[in-house]
Amino acid sequence: MYFGNLPVLLLLILSCVRAGNLCVRRQTINILEEEYFSNCCPRGEQDKGDTVKWYTDKEGNWTLIQRDSRIELNGTFLEFWPAVLNDTGNYTCHFSNGTHSIKNDKIWSLKVLHRNKTSCFNANHISSGIPGILGRAYMFKCSNIHHKANVVEITWYKHLHLKQDCIRKLEKEEELYIDQLATRDSGKYTCVKSFVHAGKRYNATHTIELRVNEDTEENTEPRLTGPDHYVIKTEIGKKEILNCTAFLGYSNTVVREPMLYWVHNGRIIEKCQDTDSPCQMEELSDQKEGKKYSLIQLYIKNIKEEDISSSYTCNFIVGSYTSNQTFTLQKETNRDLPLHVFTPGIITAILFSLVAVFVVILYVVFKVELVLLYRDITGKDETLEDGKIYDAFVSYLKDCVPICGKERKFALDILPKVLEEHFGYKLCVFERDISPGGAVVDDVQSFIDRSRRLIIILSKNYISDNVMFELETGLHKALVEKKIKVILIEYMPISDFDFLPKSLELLSSSHVVKWKEEKSHRLNSRFWKKLRYAMPAKPFSMKAPAALCGTHPSVET
Repeated sequence: MYFGNLPVLLLLILSCVRAGNLCVRRQTINILEEEYFSNCCPRGEQDKGDTVKWYTDKEGNWTLIQRDSRIELNGTFLEFWPAVLNDTGNYTCHFSNGTHSIKNDKIWSLKVLHRNKTSCFNANHISSGIPGILGRAYMFKCSNIHHKANVVEITWYKHLHLKQDCIRKLEKEEELYIDQLATRDSGKYTCVKSFVHAGKRYNATHTIELRVNEDTEENTEPRLTGPDHYVIKTEIGKKEILNCTAFLGYSNTVVREPMLYWVHNGRIIEKCQDTDSPCQMEELSDQKEGKKYSLIQLYIKNIKEEDISSSYTCNFIVGSYTSNQTFTLQKETNRDLPLHVFTPGIITAILFSLVAVFVVILYVVFKVELVLLYRDITGKDETLEDGKIYDAFVSYLKDCVPICGKERKFALDILPKVLEEHFGYKLCVFERDISPGGAVVDDVQSFIDRSRRLIIILSKNYISDNVMFELETGLHKALVEKKIKVILIEYMPISDFDFLPKSLELLSSSHVVKWKEEKSHRLNSRFWKKLRYAMPAKPFSMKAPAALCGTHPSVET
């Protein structure tokens, strides 16, 4: 941000920095209504640890400012979220150590300006920037008087001259940089900082007016632009175009007919006419910012060995004024990088590569843990408003008692207890939740439709008409209709899957979980983590995080 009295401002800033603060002392401050604003109380070393009290004078009486829903007292800062017209007045601050109060003799005036909702800026809320010089670089800096760090967006606007519209220039940059000023860059520039506080968004606006002036020391006489001598790096067989530009004067000045041409070895180079020899192209005229220019180019179709170290001269004659520029061609050499540049570069590249590989390995190894941690921290819930009743439908072999007693124990006891009682999921288990007497096919179809996942407990005994229907129905909904995701639990190692549908091979490997007896008993085992990873994300409160599933397939709660 630029101010008219820059040296005074710098002295004020330095005086505050010496005292251990970054407080800018200002006598009068203009801000817009309904915007965030803060100002600080300059504090010296002797004031550290003291309480700051703020006072305002609006009707001739100084009154103590109290914190409320809109005004915050944040250490040495007085904050308005946001400022309103009634905040206009004088302000000062005192330091208190509980016994004594130290009055600050610095009083500053705050003026809250009415916002013009039909314009992009307020005419009374404009700072005069340092005038820019035509053709030179210029940098705007967004207002940094706000101490809050939670800036969510910075947007720059440029105001049009003939109407009160504005156009966006640049986003999310503290500084706006123009590398070469032109006359059209004059105007008003507004920076809008956006903050988030207590769930609401507030802006802080700062407008700067820029005037672009011509350099009074600039030579306005016709001349060739650029240095007198150029060295052009090139290669054998390469095409080159050499540019020679002459400044002729301003558009309102009359210039005698100029002469601009190329010379080589004392001879004027001919114009281009289907030849391999160097030739000069047609002269071009142009006007930029009220200035007239003339350009003539030398075209070299194919650089030869004899062209290297040769010089080509551009001559400019207007009236009695003459000048020239020399262009010398030199062969480009591929120099090796210096050791002090090469070595750190190689080391940096290797380190970055190692870090990238390490991060990838960490993600691959701990992907499940990272996803579960993210769910726990954010409280992510995928089950809201999806119309489903159950988190998973459990498919298992139901008619093999007592041959597969352990498998049924796992399906009817262990799995529901852990997923429902410890992780908050709701399962649909056939023998427990589906009432007898109904049409089994219709019931299974209906309950699968109302579930977010289909858990299939596979074992060497898994085969029957009922479970095959459940399996085929679930696979059709998962692979064809895309309405459900399938989770395969390999309860026992299976060597022959020929009796299962081939479409099982299309399921993602991330949704295949293996039960490994003793290794899977603990609630924090890899089995339960991968199962939770495959289940829908939803908040839960674990009842017994240190509990064991026992030394046999059962769960102690």
